[in-house]
Amino acid sequence: MSAHSPESETLLTPSEVATLFRVDPKTVTRWAKSGKLSSIRTLGGHRRYRESEVRDLLNGVPQPRQTAS
Repeated sequence: MSAHSPESETLLTPSEVATLFRVDPKTVTRWAKSGKLSSIRTLGGHRRYRESEVRDLLNGVPQPRQTAS
């Protein structure tokens, strides 16, 4: 069993991710659209990002490419 269950995963806003990388929030949205970073949509349609994935990217850990099925 995984240490991080999806229900307990901390989610970050585009603004929070942008602050960590010192980029504009629109850049974070472009990363999500290009597949560099995966996002989760809230019921209101807003993007949220998994903190663990953001931290891995920030630390230079390569992310596996997600393929469309």
